Amino acid sequence: MNKVYPDAKAALDGILRDGMMVMSGGFGLCGIAEALSDALRDSGVKDLTVVSNNAGVDGIGLSRLLETRQIKKMISSYVGENKLFAQQYLAGELELEFSPQGTLAERIRAGGAGIPAFYTKTGVGTLIAEGKEEKEFDGEKYIMERGLFADLAIVHAWKGDTAGNLVYRKTARNFNPMMATAARITVAEVEHLVPAGEIDPDHIHTPGVFVKRIVHVGNGNKRIEKVTTRQRADRAAAATGVEV
Repeated sequence: MNKVYPDAKAALDGILRDGMMVMSGGFGLCGIAEALSDALRDSGVKDLTVVSNNAGVDGIGLSRLLETRQIKKMISSYVGENKLFAQQYLAGELELEFSPQGTLAERIRAGGAGIPAFYTKTGVGTLIAEGKEEKEFDGEKYIMERGLFADLAIVHAWKGDTAGNLVYRKTARNFNPMMATAARITVAEVEHLVPAGEIDPDHIHTPGVFVKRIVHVGNGNKRIEKVTTRQRADRAAAATGVEV
């Protein structure tokens, strides 16, 4: 079975439909499936429910689908870096299901493991608990959270082989590995594509059994969400009149 496709558009061909649930991996701008999310936008598919820690930043990643109003609902834990996300939500143009970050991660992991629901103390006594089943264990209150399982997961890996085995690097391991297990179809974009068998089995984070399609995207864009630099010593001295 050939899992490798020539580009992101081809990798999503025949999968997309209006109203589907999509999981999008990564954390901030690290490890986001930018080529695949752009292909989603270009397809014109609409009324999407998207599960993602956030929606990137304005003009990058999932935010480009917000610009075209293709996302109907977000299930997320963080909105702060995306003005468009916040604006659409506050204007009533976008449904939003807030989930604490750890709870969101566990909901995805549970979905991938076939666990329909679980209990957690996180959110007890807050707005998060409204409308959710509450139960007591050993004298402590817990709320029930539902597992998540999507129609499609799009993930970004540092390395992958032609059999679909994936390796992520550092912050990109946030949400990508668990999302790869929690969807009917997982499509991966990889920076380095190697022949099957070349990756040490002990180094594999996502086994190929979970990955249906792969697209090689090269190094891609290494974006920085917030550029923070230290002032050079000579400029600081000139500004203060103090020699260094």
